[in-house]
Amino acid sequence: MTKSTFTRRGLLKTSALAAGTLAMPSVLRAQSVTEMTMLAWYGQAEPDAVAEFEALHNVKITPKYYTGGEQMLALLAQSPPGTYDLIHADAEYVQQLVGANFVEELDAQDYPFDDFFPEFHNFPGHWHNDNLYAVISRFGFLGVSHNLDAISVNEAMSYDVLWDEKLRGKVGHFDWHLPNLGVLSLRDGNAHAYDIDAAAWDKLQETTLSLKPQVRGFYDYGGVLSSLKSGEVTAMPGIGEWITGVLRRDGANVTTTIPEQGGIQFTESFSIGRGSQKADLAKKFIQHVSSPEGQFNLANLNVFPAIIPSKTGWDRMIAERPDDARHLGMFKEDGNAIDLIRKGRIHIRKLPVQQDLEDWNDFWSAYKSA
Repeated sequence: MTKSTFTRRGLLKTSALAAGTLAMPSVLRAQSVTEMTMLAWYGQAEPDAVAEFEALHNVKITPKYYTGGEQMLALLAQSPPGTYDLIHADAEYVQQLVGANFVEELDAQDYPFDDFFPEFHNFPGHWHNDNLYAVISRFGFLGVSHNLDAISVNEAMSYDVLWDEKLRGKVGHFDWHLPNLGVLSLRDGNAHAYDIDAAAWDKLQETTLSLKPQVRGFYDYGGVLSSLKSGEVTAMPGIGEWITGVLRRDGANVTTTIPEQGGIQFTESFSIGRGSQKADLAKKFIQHVSSPEGQFNLANLNVFPAIIPSKTGWDRMIAERPDDARHLGMFKEDGNAIDLIRKGRIHIRKLPVQQDLEDWNDFWSAYKSA
């Protein structure tokens, strides 16, 4: 009988070899991970947004985040075709993406539009010459966001509340002209918030400047959250549940009200970048986020909650997240999000029609320094 001798060095060597052998499949899997790129607003490629898709398809999505549509267009203009596999954009910029040849044409048959409310089957801006270039992912409404301890829902049913003496120095602005001027255009009675003639544009500038004595400051995303939460400001026009929904998670007594004069709809979408070498995977990603499971996830992203176009996704939100669903307008009764659209109280955010975008941008800069 041969006696076996185990030494510490031998045992460690054997264990290392065994561990290396067991680890090899994981190493090989890691080496075979496909990398994809996404140009997007912040939050769209964070783990809560993409981890499930990454695990299903063994990919890693690397984001390049931008802070506005103009910056997005500039980044694309500076990059060769194929730099970005996925492009996440606001609907009002999709036509510019198409015109600049930055995105690929899509086949509508590849995506579950039958599960979407009919308002989103041929969504304005996502189509060009009857060809599809973007698929809606989620949306939300902009009106007056306010602290309920200071302003009731009934008071916020008119934008006129912003001029109330009790709000002097307590109104804040998210620092972007399109949503702010859009809602104030509705306050002025314009039937089309962004398609206004010279006289209406002059009136809108006058209206906006008259609000300046009420204004505490102009804020970025983080500043909007902190100022509303702290009570530094108690009302903000042109933002929505994408802010107040986040604050309520932390217990803030805030909400967003859509005034009788109407609200603005922001709309997020995904496109496939021109020249992508991973277009098939990009298509699978858009299919994934358009599915009922993907839609439910998009409604509840950490960055902020939003309304989804999927009817099945609505049903799940109502069943599993009823409070969040109601705040977002995803419920079956009258007054839900789709009802507001069908009643004409919601206006899609657009780029200015009768003025140059620079006209609006220049006025906003002048307003800030007035």
